[in-house]
Parts: sequence; C-alpha cells; structure tokens
Amino acid sequence: MAHSAATANFLIESRLRDAATGDENAYFDLGIAYSAGTDGLDIDLIEAHKWFNLAAVRGHEKAQRCRAEISDEMSAREIAEAQKQARAWLSSLERRAA
Repeated sequence: MAHSAATANFLIESRLRDAATGDENAYFDLGIAYSAGTDGLDIDLIEAHKWFNLAAVRGHEKAQRCRAEISDEMSAREIAEAQKQARAWLSSLERRAA
C-alpha cells in the first residue's frame, strides 16, 4: 500500500510541477483527480473547480464542461472560493515569472 501512495504522491507532484508552467493538461488532470478523488486525493470540488477553471481559461474544452458539471453540485460561496484560489494561482505564476 505504501508503494501505491508513493506513486500517487509522485503523480500529483508531477502534475503540480507541470501546472506551475501553465500546462493546461496538467490543470485538467488535477481537476479530474480532485473531482473524482483519484491518485490518493480526497474529493474536493473547490480544488477541482479551481483546476478546471484554469484549464478552461486556456481553452481546454473538456475542462469547460467538467467545470460546468461540478458547479451544479457547488454553492455560490464554494464557486467564489474556487475562483479566488484560481486567481491566486495565476498571481503566483506572474510573480515567479517576474
């Protein structure tokens, strides 16, 4: 079991590294992981929405559909929090690039 947890952690860390470069597919993969609770993650719709939103902004069509689907299960407050976190992520990327 420890091996699968280590593999899951590696996969998430790898996708986070790719996301830090603005990779829309990494954003989408993280959205899937958080929305479905895969790769050892708990389901977290706020995190999932954040990642789908970041991918959608980059034009990822599946992410746009997934974001819309999970939005139906979220409160307005949760969606606002997800959008706030997405903006914070983009701001952190801009600061790193400067």
